[in-house]
Amino acid sequence: MAEDTEDKTEDPTQKRLDDALEKGDVVKSQEVNTWFIIAGATLVLSTFSSSIGDGILMPLRNLIANSWMIRTDGAGLLQLTQSLGYSVVAAIGVPFLMLALAAIAGNMIQHRLVWSAESLTPKLSKISPGAGFKRLFGKQAVANFLKGIFKLIALGAVMVAVLWPDRFRMEAFLHLDPSELLPAVTSMTVHLMAAVVAILAVVAIGDYFFQYRTWYERHKMSLQEMKEEFKQSEGDPHIKGKIKQLRVQRARKRMMAQVPKASVIITNPTHFSVALAYDRSMSAPVCVAKGTDNLAFKIREIAKEHDIPIVENVPLARALYATVEVDQEIPVEHYHAVAEIIGYVMRLRRGLSGLRS
Repeated sequence: MAEDTEDKTEDPTQKRLDDALEKGDVVKSQEVNTWFIIAGATLVLSTFSSSIGDGILMPLRNLIANSWMIRTDGAGLLQLTQSLGYSVVAAIGVPFLMLALAAIAGNMIQHRLVWSAESLTPKLSKISPGAGFKRLFGKQAVANFLKGIFKLIALGAVMVAVLWPDRFRMEAFLHLDPSELLPAVTSMTVHLMAAVVAILAVVAIGDYFFQYRTWYERHKMSLQEMKEEFKQSEGDPHIKGKIKQLRVQRARKRMMAQVPKASVIITNPTHFSVALAYDRSMSAPVCVAKGTDNLAFKIREIAKEHDIPIVENVPLARALYATVEVDQEIPVEHYHAVAEIIGYVMRLRRGLSGLRS
C-alpha cells in the first residue's frame, strides 16, 4: 500500500475528480456544517427570540387565564392539544426552517448536489482491521485530535473573555424578575454565540482546506493510471491507428474511382500524378485524384485503361500536388499552365475524332 501511495505522484485529472464526485466522494468538512448551524442559530436567537417567546407565551397565558372554561372530556382535551401544537409550530416554524436552510447551505457551499448510492454499498475495506487502525491513528485522526484540543482551548478562552466582565451581573440575575431575566440572558447568550461563531469560522476555514488537500492527495494518480485513463478517454492508440488506416484506405478507394472521370493526368514520371477534370460548366479545373510513387503509377494505369491523356510536366505536377487537395479547384496561379494543357488535350481529341470520321 505504501508503494502504491508513493507511485501516485501525478495530479489527478479533471475526469478523475468528476468520477469521484459522481460516486459521492466529495470534499466535506464537518466544521463548516457546524459553523453554518451555529451561525444560523445565533441569527435566529437574535432576530426571533422575542417573537418565539411571545408566540409561546400568549397561548399559555390564555390557557391559565381561561382554565375554568377548558373542557375535560376527550374531544375537548384533543382540541386543546391541537391548538397548543399549532401555536408552538407557528412560533418556531420559521426559525427551524432557517436552521434547516443553514444546514443545507453548509453542505452546498462545499460541493455541488450529488445523488449516489456508492457510499451505501457494503465494502470489506470498511470492516478491515488495517483500515480501522488507520482511521484511529492516521493523519485524519491526528488532525481531528489537534482540532478538538484547539477548539476546547479557544472556545474556553472566548467564553471566559465574554462572560468574565459580566460575572457580577450574573449574580444579580438571582434577584431579577422573570420578565427582566429572559431579555438579559438572551442578550448575553447572543454575544457569547457571536464570539463562538467568530472562532469557529477560523476552525472551519482551516479544516476545509485540510479536508480538500487530503481529498486531492487521495485521488492522485500513478503514471500507469494516467495512461489507462488516456486510453479510455481518447481510445487505444493502436485502435485509433487502425481506424485511421481504414479511413485512408476508403478515401483512397473513392479517389481512385474518380480517376476515369478525369480530363487529363499531369505527371512527373517518377513521383507525382495529378488527375484533373474539366468541362465548360466548371469555373476552373478540379483535382479528382492525386498521389505519389506507387499511387501515382496506379493513377496512370487507370488513366491508360480509360484512354485519358497523360501529360508530363514536372514543375506543374509538383506544384499542383503541393497546393491543391482532392475535390478542390486548382489555384488561380496555375490557371494559365493548366489551360494550355487542357486546350492541347481538347485539340488532340478533336484531331483524333476527325481522323476517325
